[in-house]
Amino acid sequence: MSTHAQRERLLLADLLETAGPGAPTLCTGWQTRDLAAHVVVRERRSDAAAGLVIKALAPRLERVQAEFAAKPYEELLQLIRTGPPRLSPYALKQVDEAANTVEFFVHTEDVRRAQPDWAPRELDPVFADALWARLERVARMLGRKSPVGLVLRRPDGRTAVAHRGAPVVTVTGEPGELTLFAFGRQAAARVELTGDENAVAKLQEAALGL
Repeated sequence: MSTHAQRERLLLADLLETAGPGAPTLCTGWQTRDLAAHVVVRERRSDAAAGLVIKALAPRLERVQAEFAAKPYEELLQLIRTGPPRLSPYALKQVDEAANTVEFFVHTEDVRRAQPDWAPRELDPVFADALWARLERVARMLGRKSPVGLVLRRPDGRTAVAHRGAPVVTVTGEPGELTLFAFGRQAAARVELTGDENAVAKLQEAALGL
């Protein structure tokens, strides 16, 4: 049975293939080749991927990622499609679903929304709820750098407090859009911001995300 993570994995690989290796992404300084290398290193080189969270190891991550980015683009796409090696924790279905559903969704949109002719895709309600459930769990972590109080709100009224403080800005949108906003893609997320004008401006420029 297909999972959300598996579907987003294949969609990301297809989009990367269609865009080609030199297309822009929403990740500052990264073209599609760099994004593909990041995905592969994160799953297959845990020794280097630790640099994502440990600053002292970041130079090693950059070197390893550059090595992978230099590989044939088609090879990177195949590695993404086939997934992590059998002995990797990511090979476990539960770990893959928990760790990669949002990761692949966000990077898929990093590719889609960097193109001039992009249009929002309609998410099925089950997937939208899955994104919201994950967003609720990590909202405080994603919003910890917010310079103002931050509340994420679905159109149906359900909310998640991402940062306590004043003044408060409420960001309203569908779960996928709120996910992108909270992961630092504020400019690309289709949401409505309500609150003090200066607070809204500060939030739009803030370094949200992990």
